[in-house]
Amino acid sequence: MVYLEKPTDSTVQKLEGSLLNAFVFVALIAVVTFLLVLLYYYNFTSFLKNYMRFSAFFVLASMGGSIAVAFIGRFSIPVDAVTFSIVLFNFTIAGVASLFSTGTPILVRQGYMVCLGIIVAAWFTRLPEWTTWSLLIALAVYDLVAVLAPGGPLKLLVELASTRDDDLPALVYEARPTPASSRSAARLLIAGASSDAAEAAAASGSSSSSHSIELQPLSSPPPPDPEAEERSPLMSGSRDRPEEAFGEAMMDPGIKLGLGDFIFYSVLVGRAAMYDLMTVYACYLAIVSGLACTLMLLSVVRQALPALPISITLGVRNGAFNGKATE
Repeated sequence: MVYLEKPTDSTVQKLEGSLLNAFVFVALIAVVTFLLVLLYYYNFTSFLKNYMRFSAFFVLASMGGSIAVAFIGRFSIPVDAVTFSIVLFNFTIAGVASLFSTGTPILVRQGYMVCLGIIVAAWFTRLPEWTTWSLLIALAVYDLVAVLAPGGPLKLLVELASTRDDDLPALVYEARPTPASSRSAARLLIAGASSDAAEAAAASGSSSSSHSIELQPLSSPPPPDPEAEERSPLMSGSRDRPEEAFGEAMMDPGIKLGLGDFIFYSVLVGRAAMYDLMTVYACYLAIVSGLACTLMLLSVVRQALPALPISITLGVRNGAFNGKATE
C-alpha cells in the first residue's frame, strides 16, 4: 500500500490516503486485465490456463496455508509439520485438478471455488477500514467503465470470446454444470473485474478470471404439433423417455458468478462482520438485492452488464453507515 493508515491521522488524511491506495490497486487490476486481453487476442490460451492453474495453486497453498497455520495456533490443534504439509499439498493438488478438469463433480468444484473466494477475501479484510471502503467503491466504478465503456478491457474480452465462440479465460462459479456442446448457444454476461488480476493483487499485497455472472437462456421451444396434442399421454410418454428428458433438464445451463465478484462480495461482508451481526445482515441483503436488480436489468437490455456497481453501492452504504451508527 502507498498509504498506511494510522489512528492518529485526521479524517481528511485517511480519506486522501485511502483514495490513493484504491487508485493504485485499480490501476494494477486494469494493467493486468489489459495484459490478459492482449494474450488472449494473440491466442496464448495455454499460457493463460497455466497461469490460472498457478494462481489457484498459490492461493490454496500459500495464502490458504497461512490462514490454516493461524487457525491451528489460535485453537491449539495438535498437528506436526509433516502431516500438515502432506494434507495441505493434497488439498491444493485436488483443488487445482477439480477446478480445471471436466469430469469433476459440481459440488466439489463449487466447494473449491468458495474456498478460493474466502481465502482471498480474508487477506483483503486485513486492509485498513478507510482503504477497504474506498477500494470497494473504486472497483465498482472500474467495473462499470470496463464493461460498458467502448474499449473497456472486459468489454473487449467478452466481444473477443463471442467472436471466437469460446469460453472466457476466467474462474467462474457455476450454479449448474454446463455441457461443452452449449458453447454455440447465445450468452449474456454480467462481467466484472478479472479474478486473476484480483488474485495477483492480493498476492503482491501479502508479499509487500473475468468475474462475471453468465446467464445462458434456454432455446425457444418448437411450435406445438397438432397431431401430438391429440395423442394420449401414454403414447407420448412411450416415445419420449423420462430419463432422457430428466438428463437434458439437469444439463441445462444456469447462472454463473465470476470469482472476482464473489471475492469482493466476501470482502464487503467480512468488513461488515467487524462491526456487528446487524451490519452483516444489512450488507448481505444489499448484495442479494443488487444481484436481483442486475438480473432484471439484464433481462431488459439483453447485453453485458457489470455485476458489482449496484450490490457494492448498496452494501457500502449499509455497511459504512450501520457500522458507524453502532459504534
